[in-house]
Amino acid sequence: MRPVFRSIKIFWVIARFRLDTFFLNPTLPWVLRVLLYLLPWRLFFSAKQSEAVRLRLALEALGPVFIKFGQMLSTRRDLLPDEIAIELARLQDNVPSFSSQKAKQIIERSLGQSVEALFQVFESEPMASASVAQVHSATLFDGRAVVVKVIRPGIEKVIQQDISLLYTLAWLVCHLWSEGRRLRPVEVVEEYEQTIFDELDLRKEAANGSQLRRNFEGSGILYIPEIFWDYTRRNVLVMERIYGIPVADMEQLNAQNTDMEKLAERGVEIFFTQVFRYSFFHADMHPGNIFVSRERPDDPQYIAVDFGIIGSLSAEDQSYLARNLLAFFRRDYRQVAQLHIDSGWVPRDTNVHAFETAIRSVCEPIFEKPLKEISFGMVLLGLFQTARRFNMEVQPQLVLLQKTLLNIEGLGRQLYPELDLWKTAKPFLEEWMKERMSIKAVANSIRQQGPEWLEKLPLMPQLVFDALQQTAHQTEKKFEYSEQLAVKQYLRARSTRRHLLLGATALFAVAVIAQPSLQHTLDGLPWYGWLVAGIGWLSLWRA
Repeated sequence: MRPVFRSIKIFWVIARFRLDTFFLNPTLPWVLRVLLYLLPWRLFFSAKQSEAVRLRLALEALGPVFIKFGQMLSTRRDLLPDEIAIELARLQDNVPSFSSQKAKQIIERSLGQSVEALFQVFESEPMASASVAQVHSATLFDGRAVVVKVIRPGIEKVIQQDISLLYTLAWLVCHLWSEGRRLRPVEVVEEYEQTIFDELDLRKEAANGSQLRRNFEGSGILYIPEIFWDYTRRNVLVMERIYGIPVADMEQLNAQNTDMEKLAERGVEIFFTQVFRYSFFHADMHPGNIFVSRERPDDPQYIAVDFGIIGSLSAEDQSYLARNLLAFFRRDYRQVAQLHIDSGWVPRDTNVHAFETAIRSVCEPIFEKPLKEISFGMVLLGLFQTARRFNMEVQPQLVLLQKTLLNIEGLGRQLYPELDLWKTAKPFLEEWMKERMSIKAVANSIRQQGPEWLEKLPLMPQLVFDALQQTAHQTEKKFEYSEQLAVKQYLRARSTRRHLLLGATALFAVAVIAQPSLQHTLDGLPWYGWLVAGIGWLSLWRA
């Protein structure tokens, strides 16, 4: 589709669903408000539904790229009003599939062999179709069942066009809507652009899946399907097929007598294990990507798929986050505030007392509820929103973390409403902190960094000498600069005195010349002569 036709369609959808109402606010210049009121489509289309519903319907009408953008927006509750975020969460990624013939052509072009030579069985009818790819089931010649994920043909060009238009819309939102700047729409589009283009390279998804599989190898709580690298390219991914129950299918889970309490608690355990033990977490854990093994319903095991979006935390972020959560549940708001400053999440010059008071005012009402009703995700959201008023910069890794935690928490409470997240998470966090500060952890750190230290040890004398020499050189330059500055100040003062003396002399001359007949007496000097002479005396005194 040509960009001009795509643009026309977008503006038609904006008119059809009356998205112009988002921009009608008192802060808009009156000229623009008048123009919005005079838009011709206001005569034909009404805005009876809420803004949130109309925004969702508009994104659905614009197609898969915008639907996926809406899904991503729905996770940004730190930026969007709750009503809009909840409505956008209803977006479903069900799009028409492309022809199996095209899918086969992409597979054969990528892998260099015919589909018949690659697979014993290849199902032409796709199992599922998403915005950027679709999935076919197949069987390898060794009898193993697999799924073949194929990138939608031509989707990259469509995405590039839509991203350009999204930037234009983001600019309009930023400049025409009162809430636009706070929502930072341009930054959101940049984040979405990076995410969706990463998803177009299936090798990255395969690498993420392989890493997660290594991290949970032999685990009884999470299973990651095997990646078949010999059949994986940029546009094609072949992965072990899994047979599980969708985690949101409560009817099937209850039918096989699944231990729902243990299943919910294990979801929390998986999240904290990924974040704090491996610092490598599946950041797209919505119900469509999570299944439950049909084996051992009394000892349930999760199965995860779709590894296109992965999050990671630095060691410093891990530590600060764990200490923040522990301090929060101890109601030590001073430590929470100080940790935000120490971590660099808020500026160093932040008033810690004011910050502590703001955090307390947000968090105290939460503790009026039982601990099992406290939402971890909303705790983080409250902390980040409060910190943003103190100029906290957006931390992408923390946004992904919050999104994942909200998904896991919502899933856990759906499975087992009585889930006490704090009871599950607190022992894990305390044990992790204890391990991090233990003598064993210090010894492990020394053992890991020991070879690097030994390698640099012979260079230490030269490095010390260079540092001392550089310090001496800087001190010498600083002394020379001080001397030069003193000389310049002396010369400037001397020049000033010289100019003042010359000025005083000139003023005296002017005062006398102003009255030629009285050059030998000052009694007849007019008032303006005395004024000039006075200025001359003042200049002489200053000189």
